[in-house]
Parts: sequence; structure tokens; C-alpha cells
Amino acid sequence: MKIMIINPNSSQDMTDADAVAGRSVAREGTEVVAVTPDYAPASIESFYDEYLCVPGILNEIRKGDRQGFDAYIIACYGDPGLHAAREMTDKPVIGIAEASLYMACQLAARVAIVTIIPRFRVPVEDMVAGYGLSSRVIVRTSPVYVLDVEQDYEGSLEKLRQECYRARDEDDAEAICLGCAGFAEFADGLEAELGIPVLDGVVCATKMAEGIVDIGRKTSKWKTYRFPEQKSFTGMLQPFGAEAAAGRAAAE
Repeated sequence: MKIMIINPNSSQDMTDADAVAGRSVAREGTEVVAVTPDYAPASIESFYDEYLCVPGILNEIRKGDRQGFDAYIIACYGDPGLHAAREMTDKPVIGIAEASLYMACQLAARVAIVTIIPRFRVPVEDMVAGYGLSSRVIVRTSPVYVLDVEQDYEGSLEKLRQECYRARDEDDAEAICLGCAGFAEFADGLEAELGIPVLDGVVCATKMAEGIVDIGRKTSKWKTYRFPEQKSFTGMLQPFGAEAAAGRAAAE
């Protein structure tokens, strides 16, 4: 089994950390490859960043299907481009937010997402609403920017720790999802301190991807996620037109 983890930003350090997180729980025989797109923002902290990172994600899936990958993970907590990615391929595509939320809801009645800077609250709340989980999930932001973890590990951990305690004690959260792929290293330590489940999305998505591949299921192409209609694209998007046609022809 080959699983591709796509870090939608341009930080190679974060890509490497995503690989470590995925491999830490992957079974023997599962190959986990983490990639950095050819074009990407330095970090993803707004609607603007999310939209601009999507072509890079889709391009990695385009290449991954040629290389024989069995599943894909989008390693950004806003799950950017998730639905478009599912149209690009019949392989399972897992968003780290959706995976962590579904797992958390099996473990707790009330869940908190503790994520990055305040401006990212609305994108995350919109995503939660799209998954139909607003009644069970609250969102708490922190002062931490995505790349702060690389520059100030201990300071970032302390800021995140404070918000996790507030989520538990003030919001009655019974499980916490860490709302950034860069927070993966913090999950086990925070769980030991807080006494409630603390979930990293890359870890959850890796196990979910393995499970779906194990049971032999692929992305439905019946209607919503069918391959894109054949049409022409210009500029940097030009390869996607041909790829959509190839995917549709292979499916037929």
C-alpha cells in the first residue's frame, strides 16, 4: 500500500514532520510518502491561502495516480481542495480535519478544535458546519502562526497548551483535535497532561486511509465526485484538462 501525504504549504520541515507522523502509526508494509507541491503558499492561514494552495494539491494527485499511489491525505486542517481532489481520482482522498473529527466523535460527546490564529476561526467553523458537526464541535483559536512551531517550538507549545486547558475547562471539551498539521508532535504530551483524548489529524488520516484501502473501496464516481467534464484550461492549469479526460476514459 502506498499513501501520499500532501503538505499544501511550501515548508519542507512541515512536510518531513507529516511523514514522521504518518509513518509512526502506519503498518509494516504501508509506504508513506510526504510531498511538497511545486507551487504553494509559505503557510495556510486564511481563505486566500486555502484557495491558492489547491492547484498544487491537485497537481500532486495528478502525478500520484501515475505513480501508483493507493490513497492521498491532504495535510492542512482546513481540508483545502478536498472535494475537488476527490473528483480528480478514484483513490480515497482523506482530509486531516475530517478524519480527526470523525474519530474524535467516536471517543467523546463534545469536541474542541484548537487551531491557529483568530482569523482562521471562520474557515474552520464553516468546514465543521459542512461536515454537519456544529452541534458537537467548538473552535478555539490560539496566537500561534503555522510556521511558529519551526521557529519557537516551546513557545508555540505553551500557547497551545493554554488554549487546550481552556477548551477542556471552559468549553467542556471531552476530546481535542489539534487544528494544524504542524502540531502533530504535541498530541501525546498534551493528552497525558489533560487526561482527555488529543488527536492529530495526520495520524488519524493515515489509519483511515489504510482502512479504506484494506476493504477495497474507492471514491464513488456515480455523480458528485465523478471525473471532471472534459474542457480546456490555460496557463498553469493546462495539464488538468488532459488529465480529466484521461481519468474519465480509464473509468469507462
